[in-house]
Amino acid sequence: MSTLELTSPTALRTFVQGIRAAAPYIYAFRENTFVIALGGEVVADEDFLSIVHDLNLLHSLGIRLIVVHGMRPQIDAILAQQNIEARFSEGIRITDADTMDCVLEAAGQVRSRIEALLSLGLANSPMAGARNRVSSGNYLMAKPMGVIDGVDMQLTGEVRRIDREAIQQRLDDGDIVLISPLGYSPTGEIFNLSLEEVAAKVAVLLEAMKLIFLSEDDGIRKGRKILDSISMEDAEKLMKSPRKLSPQHRVYLPRAMYACRGGVPRVHFLSSRKNGSLLLELFTRQGVGTMLAPQPLAIFRTATIDDIGSILALIEPLEAQGILVRRSRERLEAEIERFIVVEYDNLIIGCAALSPFPEEKVGEIAALAVHPEFQREGYGETLLRHIEGWARKLGLKELFALTTRTAHWFIEHGFKPASVSDLPKEKRALYNYQRKSQVYLKNL
Repeated sequence: MSTLELTSPTALRTFVQGIRAAAPYIYAFRENTFVIALGGEVVADEDFLSIVHDLNLLHSLGIRLIVVHGMRPQIDAILAQQNIEARFSEGIRITDADTMDCVLEAAGQVRSRIEALLSLGLANSPMAGARNRVSSGNYLMAKPMGVIDGVDMQLTGEVRRIDREAIQQRLDDGDIVLISPLGYSPTGEIFNLSLEEVAAKVAVLLEAMKLIFLSEDDGIRKGRKILDSISMEDAEKLMKSPRKLSPQHRVYLPRAMYACRGGVPRVHFLSSRKNGSLLLELFTRQGVGTMLAPQPLAIFRTATIDDIGSILALIEPLEAQGILVRRSRERLEAEIERFIVVEYDNLIIGCAALSPFPEEKVGEIAALAVHPEFQREGYGETLLRHIEGWARKLGLKELFALTTRTAHWFIEHGFKPASVSDLPKEKRALYNYQRKSQVYLKNL
């Protein structure tokens, strides 16, 4: 953004709001380990420098970075130059001695390019003043993959052991750790490994907070829509229909699932072609890719006293607009057990309250609110269903709502117009005739 653009009040306000919105994530991520898996095509892209700038920014915010790179297109290019056939079995490269020479050359090229770019500190650039130390080494021990379905994979290998202590020491020293997908054996052999296996196993062993796959693909799609999140259950269903996945995600998703099962809380699938995708995914609520989590990100639960600040942040803007009746903090504390909240990735994004009138077998749904960024995701409807289920368990036969501005929403969800005389006696006595709220009833 130019200096001229930042002088406009709207631009300044947007900038400040963005920084403030990112602050909770910055605090949460500091001193945690992220594993970033970069496909070889990402490193070869002319816009790779912008990704390096973003990696530098993450590092400057106190995030401990492990970067694992791939090199498939680089290997293919060197093989073609030397007129060596590239051979694969079930999508896995068969690495003979001649191919291994090309693998080592490609690894050197890619590693050197990443190290050079991470070392930039030019004035008037996003990395001005940066003094990054990049550490790489023989962190991986490997074993041969062996014969798969009758095909000898030769020098294609699998991870046998990871030198956790060495990697941890480099991170403790403030280095960015760079890992090539090469493994070594005690007998001095070198094995060609897969990017996705190395990244997933390193993430599990180093207890990473996040594993991030950057490739040319967008996030995982359902039809034309990019899914913002999937659970392990969703991922297992997708793996039963792999044709619905891009070729890249068919490879990455099983390793992502392995990482989640191994204790990595979040795995992300991002497009390297979207400028700033790392920052947008990590520091905004909506993100730009697909996030895999062991459990569904949205949890509906009974509110606790610790949720009061978040509930107030949701309902106060609606109170200011006259949509909801004002509630003091003291009243909210007294009624907190009546509330259900939606917790999305540790953030409270929705709430609703049930006030029962057991003698007349009626309940009131109140303080229904969903954060504006999540209002098109169906959380309001799900909150209503939870309130209805709760009311039925209490033996209530009807649910009513008082509203001044959202009548159509309640009508669309099965409520019918009613009058003040239809309210429970206790509620009629408290009805505010100046507010003139409309009454809607729903049979349960």
